[in-house]
Amino acid sequence: MASKITVPEAKAALEKFKMEAASEVGVTLNNGYNGDLTARQAGSIGGQMVKKMIESYENSIKGTK
Repeated sequence: MASKITVPEAKAALEKFKMEAASEVGVTLNNGYNGDLTARQAGSIGGQMVKKMIESYENSIKGTK
């Protein structure tokens, strides 16, 4: 991930999350360098991650209303 991780202890979990999202959209990631991905592939991984984060947040606030 190119952006700085705010909580260093979360790095492994974020890598796992990224790999899961990539698998869900049919993109194969290597451990380490993945500069050979197309913009479309990288965008689909990021989009899937955001979708899952929003879904998680929505589920967490369900009971608060």
